[in-house]
Amino acid sequence: MKNDKTTAKEAKLNAILDAATALLVEKPTASMNEIAEYAGIGIATLHRYVESREQLMLQLGLRAAQVVGETISHIPADEEHSEAYIPALIEALIPLGDKINFLAHEMSLNYNAEMQEAEDNVKEPIRRMIASLQRKGYFRQDMSAEWILNVMYSLLFATWQQVQEGNVAKKAAAELLLGTLFHGFKVHNSSSQEQ
Repeated sequence: MKNDKTTAKEAKLNAILDAATALLVEKPTASMNEIAEYAGIGIATLHRYVESREQLMLQLGLRAAQVVGETISHIPADEEHSEAYIPALIEALIPLGDKINFLAHEMSLNYNAEMQEAEDNVKEPIRRMIASLQRKGYFRQDMSAEWILNVMYSLLFATWQQVQEGNVAKKAAAELLLGTLFHGFKVHNSSSQEQ
């Protein structure tokens, strides 16, 4: 059981992470000094909780992976109605972009084993569902499930960025992403001519 001191320390760290997230969403290049100021603490206090910007970004990345994982766990992975999984997944993940998108540009996370493991754990249920959809003929089988997953993941981050930049309305984002994922850019109607 956690004691009051541990609980208070965790609450303080969470408050720092919340403040860092809020600032980094607006200014991804914010320095540790700016993050400390934004959090209403001194730089020495910030360094008691996270030793470096890299460690701070890892904490934020792991926290984001946890939030995404929890969100995914609430999406029914019903084999019988598996075609509803991807749309439900995208609808659930789009609102998280405000708090996660800035991490896409943090290169230190790409080479961190702990972060890669957390991301792999988050992606595994999606990977399994994509493979199921391939077996059912819903997705192409001449592409690996890993490729489909990574394209979808990339589209998700691109959509989050476009929403953040004001180029895509948040309400339209899921439909745009799904339309791109499922239909690409080519016009599909009877009057279009094949090129």
